[in-house]
Amino acid sequence: MKSKNRKLFLSGAVGLMALLSFGRSQAADDYPTKPIRIVVSYAPGGGTDVAARIFATQLSSRIGQSVIVENRPGATGRIGTTSVAQAAPDGYTLLFGTAAELTIAAVTVKSLPYRPGEDFVPISQVGWLPNMLVASAKFPPNSVKELIAYARAHPGAVNYGSGGNYSQPHLIGLRFNIAAGIDTVHVPYKGSGPMITDLAESQIQYSFSSPQPMVDLIGAGKLKALAVLSDKRLESMPDLPTMSESGLPGFVDSNWLALMAPRGTPQAVVEKLHRACVESLQAAALLESWKRLYIVPFGSSPQQLAQFIASETEKYRDLARKINLKPE
Repeated sequence: MKSKNRKLFLSGAVGLMALLSFGRSQAADDYPTKPIRIVVSYAPGGGTDVAARIFATQLSSRIGQSVIVENRPGATGRIGTTSVAQAAPDGYTLLFGTAAELTIAAVTVKSLPYRPGEDFVPISQVGWLPNMLVASAKFPPNSVKELIAYARAHPGAVNYGSGGNYSQPHLIGLRFNIAAGIDTVHVPYKGSGPMITDLAESQIQYSFSSPQPMVDLIGAGKLKALAVLSDKRLESMPDLPTMSESGLPGFVDSNWLALMAPRGTPQAVVEKLHRACVESLQAAALLESWKRLYIVPFGSSPQQLAQFIASETEKYRDLARKINLKPE
């Protein structure tokens, strides 16, 4: 009797597992059946927000549902990112993430309310935002080599600015000091806007930034670009050398954009989103719009994105060890 009951139990368990598996597969096949929400962890109108809205339009036409961008700014991206980490893993809440919240925060924030490497499922990296080394027009050096020589001749007397402590430009500046063997002073601002104003007025000497907020001031002669921090020159600025060409081999440090989902999102849903994402990045309208924002489209596999985030996090951990940086 016991043997018969055990057989009935096992048969029922197998049947239940098959039913559940079929249900998950069916749900993935039907996905999506309602609008998808992409969370941007920054305020409306900024570069990340604008890029996300352009991307969402293309994703919507390829996934077959409305894709809505929701802004949840605050705490340098941590509020919006946390909301996605805590969302239902059903593919209807996604994160349009950046380096700040997915790699830098893991090293610089003491009590991070989410785990970047564990609480999210990578879908695809979607774009690069190459950083530039930009200087005040009145600052004597006109190249990276001249800047390094000037800083060595004036230790502690040259300032570089950023939009705040432990922002990506701040950390790039620290890496630059180590790589170049110089001692310059970081000046943190409450946002990139005031920093750019002071840079244009020569209150500080240089900074690291994406091209978009700087190009008009460069064109007006108030700023000058010394190098781009990508592995190759910008198509839109072919005369601007890379940092490698300027004497610092391998010095690459750009911002990036990635699409992420909460941990536990079904693999079939992730794969469907990935395919739609890659197709969206090939759309002519996106390519033209992102070109004006100096964003380079880049589609990666989920596995490649996971490896990239891990390597980028380790890069900042290595920097933290070198400068004895303590999370705050």
